[in-house]
Amino acid sequence: MVKKGDIVGRISYGNDVLFKVIDVRKDNGKHLAEIKGLDLRLLADAPVEDLQVKNDDEIEKYRKPLNSQCVGCKKNIFRRRKRDMQKSLSRMNEQNNDSFFEVPGRVLHIDGDAEYLEKCMETYKELNIRARGEVVAEQDQPKRVSKLLLEDPVDIVVLTGHDGILKGKKDLTSLDSYRNSRYFVEAVRAARRIEPSRDDLVVFAGACQSHYEAILGAGANFASSPLRVLIHAFDPVFIVEKVAFSSINDKLSIQDVIVNTITGTDGVGGIETRGRHRLGYPKSPY
Repeated sequence: MVKKGDIVGRISYGNDVLFKVIDVRKDNGKHLAEIKGLDLRLLADAPVEDLQVKNDDEIEKYRKPLNSQCVGCKKNIFRRRKRDMQKSLSRMNEQNNDSFFEVPGRVLHIDGDAEYLEKCMETYKELNIRARGEVVAEQDQPKRVSKLLLEDPVDIVVLTGHDGILKGKKDLTSLDSYRNSRYFVEAVRAARRIEPSRDDLVVFAGACQSHYEAILGAGANFASSPLRVLIHAFDPVFIVEKVAFSSINDKLSIQDVIVNTITGTDGVGGIETRGRHRLGYPKSPY
């Protein structure tokens, strides 16, 4: 019997995505499991009989290519930062960075899933990004984001969690067809009431299969999901990293921001945006 905490695949989908069981309940005499993607931001319900419990070897085999992609992304990030730093120093006619200090953009990451947020915070730390994390259910994000931004203003805000196209819904232009896209739209609007400028506050919003056009229309700089696909838990992190460590003098090409994500342009997209990284001088010895 499938139980809470099991890692499973859906037989009817060919076990293409692995999930963690977060609840099992009885509905009209049938056992249903609430499941969330192991690495992809997807929340779904599935009949227990359609689930197959996976062993450690199967889980490792599934995660290996995704983990390899993440490692590759991080290596590319540090190589790019070194090049960008030299470019900034050249602009200031300097040869080394011994006298300068860096002030990258600060991030507020609001996530509807505590486990995903914990993973993202570990990655922010690894990438030397100053980030504050808050676990807030998707439906509560519109009410909380304003208060959080007023308490501690930041350069970049991430609004994410779970989403998905509701079963049986065909009109993908309607917010009524999505699990949580409406809340992301409302949360973006709330953030824009605090700071209307898309350069002074950079916003990423959305999760798997989210209503991309509506979220961008509400005022986000970046959003998911152009082709209504599943996105990786770290896609928002890799997008805001590029913004946080790109010079305020640079207008970022959308392709340059998205190239280092796991999902690519099928899963995430956005608009031209200025970087939020600054150099300071002189560096204090203390």
